[in-house]
Amino acid sequence: MSIADLAVKTIKGLSIDAVEAAQSGHPGMPMGMADTAVVLWTKFLKFNPSEPNWPDRDRFVLSAGHGSMLLYSLLHLSGYKDMTMEQLKSFRQWGAKTAGHPEFGEAGGIETTTGPLGQGISTAVGMALAERLMAGRFNQGSSKLVDHFTYVIAGDGDLMEGVASEAASFAGHLALSKLIVLYDANQITIDGTTDISFTEDVCGRFDSYGWDTQKVDGHNRDQVEEAIRRAQQSDKPSLIQCRTHIGHGAPTKQDSSAAHGAPLGAEEIKGTKEAMGWPLEPTFFVPPEVPAFFQQAADKGRRAHDEWQTQRAQADSGLLTRFDAHMADEIPADVWEKLPEFEVGSSIATRKASQAVLNAICDALPQLIGGSADLAGSNGTTLKDYQHIETGQFGPNRRNIHYGVREHAMGAVMNGMVLHKGIRPYAGTFLIFSDYMRPAIRLAALMNQPVIFVFTHDSVFLGEDGPTHQPVEHAMSLRLIPNSWVIRPGDGTETAAAWRIALERKDGPSSLLLTRQGLPKLPGTNIEGALKGGYVVKRESTSTPDLILMATGSELHLATGAAELLGPGTRVVSLPCWEMFEQQSSSYRESVLPAAVTRRSAIEAGRSFGWERYTGNSGSVWGIDRFGTSAPAKRIATEWGFTAEAYAAFVRQSLGL
Repeated sequence: MSIADLAVKTIKGLSIDAVEAAQSGHPGMPMGMADTAVVLWTKFLKFNPSEPNWPDRDRFVLSAGHGSMLLYSLLHLSGYKDMTMEQLKSFRQWGAKTAGHPEFGEAGGIETTTGPLGQGISTAVGMALAERLMAGRFNQGSSKLVDHFTYVIAGDGDLMEGVASEAASFAGHLALSKLIVLYDANQITIDGTTDISFTEDVCGRFDSYGWDTQKVDGHNRDQVEEAIRRAQQSDKPSLIQCRTHIGHGAPTKQDSSAAHGAPLGAEEIKGTKEAMGWPLEPTFFVPPEVPAFFQQAADKGRRAHDEWQTQRAQADSGLLTRFDAHMADEIPADVWEKLPEFEVGSSIATRKASQAVLNAICDALPQLIGGSADLAGSNGTTLKDYQHIETGQFGPNRRNIHYGVREHAMGAVMNGMVLHKGIRPYAGTFLIFSDYMRPAIRLAALMNQPVIFVFTHDSVFLGEDGPTHQPVEHAMSLRLIPNSWVIRPGDGTETAAAWRIALERKDGPSSLLLTRQGLPKLPGTNIEGALKGGYVVKRESTSTPDLILMATGSELHLATGAAELLGPGTRVVSLPCWEMFEQQSSSYRESVLPAAVTRRSAIEAGRSFGWERYTGNSGSVWGIDRFGTSAPAKRIATEWGFTAEAYAAFVRQSLGL
């Protein structure tokens, strides 16, 4: 028996035993892809378990995240300190690093959170793009600070998902040649064989995307090795279709959906282990030769890391300083001095103010890369002094991305870029289409990644395009995602503050909600207050307020106008970012929203649900709890009472004033 055979059997045994011990999990995929994975990890993957975040390591993404025991087994055998035998034995248990699906940040070597099918391969496209962008900036002459591959194991389910199709098309368009996908074509889904719903020519589809494609027997390690070597030489992204057998080696459950998402059971495990000459006891058996075998691959990675360190030491000091600044996502102390100022009385759409902010600060933030889903002119996301990224063109002057109409992929690709590090991505579309990006936004929040989403045309006041394009529930829906910050600025000044909040945030995503229509610069808005997420923009002229009006975004000027009609005891509070406001001290929040003042009302052009957090049970909310309508924005505002006069009348009636 060869050492590679022994390694494959060890992975199968660990995966079977962990799933059986947990009494839940997915044994079939790790059993089916063990051969292919052993080839990749021992012959190709560049990694260093002692330095799992080494910038020039290869990235490995298990897109088929349900097969997590494959990844955990590989990490354990390769010597990653977080992935102990105790962690394998605690698979899927409380407090373990070995969650049911891989979770970024739990252990070294887990490059991204996967499980929602299609997200992993799409995120990997972003990693591969970041590698090309960083290489275009920092590889000079014989010095290559950035030169690595992104490898993916994806399954049939991944490639059925639409997000994967969008991302693959995008990768092919840009010829991201250092992206190699190993497609586990086991032809089994939960409901049965794939031919009940999935009969397309997958390689033909990827050929049309501009990929290099190959077909191999996924259990023939020589074929897999030859295919990966060829893929490494291609000038295109590569898909290697590996025909495998789910539950490979299980006497009655191989090639059946029964091997997909449930323990094999004692009898099937006995038959499987007997067939491959594996001891029934002890469970979680690891022959000592196998970690030593993987250690050879790790040692090769350590030598590559040492060589990289030597190159780094010999690099130009200025280049190295810039490289480190990119990797750390450094923000110069004086960058905020460059923020544009907006004059009281002027009017500007916050999407236009956003573009002014971006173009004022982008030179000082070379890691900032922007794009749009075919709406750059509307979203205001273009960095005007920089070019667009094109096939083979990834140099430092290329800082704009044409994503095309691919919102699903755009979100995942941004996640991949920020996970790779060195690039700080933002991208825009209309707020209504945030629905297409929601899985990626949720994953960014779950992984604590500081992706910036620019959502313009943020209310029914985009007007004539009608209810299909008029967001109503979206602001509140985004606020529901844990660790997702929503920033809805009320004028140009608050928009400048919104970008500062988003860029300084390093532990989760931010969504900027921006208007199509012009908004007046209000006398009471200021950056310092907006940076706290909520503040008083119009103070009562009486000793204490007897009424508080609250607003965000395009309704802030309506609240200030209504306050003039409601009397001198009216305070107006802007709450552009609830999440930031909640991080302030209780004393500060009390100073803005005194608990003793129970007469409260809020106005926002969206669902009213959720505002009771600040209005309380006795307060009122003027919102929109229906779909929009096609008409000019001013007519909608008049008909639906989004004027200062109508809002003041509502406040009087609803609060009994």
